[in-house]
Amino acid sequence: MQDKRKERIDRGVKVRSDTIYAISSMKEIMYLIGPRMGLVLFLLALPLVLPIYWQKVVSITAVYALLAVSFGFLSSYVGLVNLGGALFVGVGGYISGLLNSAYGLPLYISIPAATLLGALFCTLVLLPCLPLRGIYFAIVSFVYPLAAVRIISATGAFGGTDGIAGLDMIGSGYGSQYFIIVTLLLVTFGVSRLVSAEDIGLIFRGVKDNEQAIKASGLNLTMYKAVAVFIGALIGSFAGAWLAHLYGWVGMSLMATDFSILPLAATVVGGTSTIYGPLVGTLLLVPISEALRDFGTLRIVFYSVAMVFFVVFWTEGLLIYIKRKYEQFERWVRV
Repeated sequence: MQDKRKERIDRGVKVRSDTIYAISSMKEIMYLIGPRMGLVLFLLALPLVLPIYWQKVVSITAVYALLAVSFGFLSSYVGLVNLGGALFVGVGGYISGLLNSAYGLPLYISIPAATLLGALFCTLVLLPCLPLRGIYFAIVSFVYPLAAVRIISATGAFGGTDGIAGLDMIGSGYGSQYFIIVTLLLVTFGVSRLVSAEDIGLIFRGVKDNEQAIKASGLNLTMYKAVAVFIGALIGSFAGAWLAHLYGWVGMSLMATDFSILPLAATVVGGTSTIYGPLVGTLLLVPISEALRDFGTLRIVFYSVAMVFFVVFWTEGLLIYIKRKYEQFERWVRV
């Protein structure tokens, strides 16, 4: 009996869509847009089938998905492994809380203002660290939220350990909250995809792959890194401001390590080289984490086991695996 090997062949519609973008039937059109439409319809239909409690869980999942998008954007497109997502969340939450409680600004003004101001502040704080790469940038960015928590606790600033309570809350129905955050999540995905397809997206990938080539082209490397950090911080600061008004309170818990670790785990599980991978990972990890709430901090063990499994045994991630199965078919051929 002769030996055989498995051969992977691209489906015809994939070959055409990747080259001349020619399609010939409604079936092929659905092949291209079907997965995205399915994802959108799935997210929008969830409130219709879930009880109120799990609607709120999925709303929180959407917030974590935003953080995962921020992490995935910086790591996959720019090569900056940011473990300081909790800093983005905390800064956005505290700024929005202060604007609302101290200055009386309504939440529909304080949230956008906190998003912009928080992104600017985080970019300026991380500016001295931009020459660093890899594990060095990751370590420094991870230290920032830890240091901020210690400073707030020691000085009693911004309400200290009690935080700032009595903030305006977002709506009263979880359904409306959910549709707003999911719509913003989908818009974020669309904008991220648009940025990656533009010239600046090509420069971002160049920053990740070959910094010397960017310098040789006469481009300001630090400026483009700062722009990328600003975009990532913009998403994270909005998530923090949203959470502050979702709970009606802001405190040091918004700088918890969960906001730094879970986006990393979601990106690893979903797939590090695709825009939608972090979303898939978040939709899997956060509901399971909520189901394990009775185990307390042992939930971190679940994240750790999931990351080890995917890093060691399934490095491509869930979405890349599903995408490959969708775009290719396999057959056994004789060697």
